[in-house]
Amino acid sequence: MKKQNSISLISLFLVGIFLVAGCNRSGSTAGNRETGTEMSVRVLISTDKGDIVVALYDKTPQHRDNFIKLVQDGFYDGLLFHRVISGFMIQTGDPLSRDAVPGEPLGTGGPGYTIPAEIIPGLFHHKGALAAARQGDQANPERRSSGSQFYIVQGRVWSENELAQMEQGRGIAFSEEQRESYTTIGGTPHLDDAYTVFGYVVEGLDVVDRIASVETGQRDRPAEDVSIISMQILE
Repeated sequence: MKKQNSISLISLFLVGIFLVAGCNRSGSTAGNRETGTEMSVRVLISTDKGDIVVALYDKTPQHRDNFIKLVQDGFYDGLLFHRVISGFMIQTGDPLSRDAVPGEPLGTGGPGYTIPAEIIPGLFHHKGALAAARQGDQANPERRSSGSQFYIVQGRVWSENELAQMEQGRGIAFSEEQRESYTTIGGTPHLDDAYTVFGYVVEGLDVVDRIASVETGQRDRPAEDVSIISMQILE
């Protein structure tokens, strides 16, 4: 997908530079999509399109702790959602996007390090999932995550037939929980087991939809900047 950048990342069919929850009503999630998964931290993402609150999984401690540190350091404040694809995801976390001029290519920046993959069975790409961007498999066979870039899944609803074709083509089997989520609230099932999911939206899915709907230009960058005003840890 990247058209040569970021979440091209996210696309499993393209090798790119940096990639790329369940909800029962607009603005909030249906709750933890994996029964028994613990979350210890919530983060408020204030954007110029509204507020999003995400919960971080304790099952992915390296991603959790790194995210917390960057938030506390103010790393994300003022960054853009530099890659937005309706029906797919919204992506941010490139420090080069701060004060970037219109049309400037974005998606290659980071904090100077990557994080080992924490791809955990049961943590999947339902709508609202929070996941780490990364370089494609050819350049990054260990599937290490970007140290700062992340995406939030918008996705779409999938039919049973589409999921069955995906299972056959990839030689996988979706769980009943995955199948229910993807055929009701939606998501991006083709990204499962390839990117680290380390949290999910607990409030503000309507804001995710709002950002995902903006007009975009080259490299899927919004025609008008969509910015993170600030991020903070919630008690």
